[in-house]
Amino acid sequence: MRMIGNIIWFIFGGFIAAVLWLILGLLLSATIIGIPFGLQCFKFAKLVLFPFGQNVDSDFGKHPIANILWAVFFGWEMALGYISVAIVYALTLIGIPFAVQWLKLSMLALFPFGAKIR
Repeated sequence: MRMIGNIIWFIFGGFIAAVLWLILGLLLSATIIGIPFGLQCFKFAKLVLFPFGQNVDSDFGKHPIANILWAVFFGWEMALGYISVAIVYALTLIGIPFAVQWLKLSMLALFPFGAKIR
């Protein structure tokens, strides 16, 4: 199921989303202040490429100030967007596995600093 889910995800938007996250990460990494935020974008690109079979372990206490800044400026909007997409996918039976992946992305979107993808 993991391989089939990843292939479907990759074809229907995973590749495009990963490229967009990579571009955003490169743009943010162009400045010294933006490098930590750019590194988090690279983390998103890795997860959004093939999310099935990967887990997100959050550790808010590792970088609390960076997580708060991220949550205030970027995170809450992205998390709400990902949750909204997950709800739409969850309305159909066939979309439930994809809804779970969107919820995984929303968890990472809220507090990415210190989170590990395994």
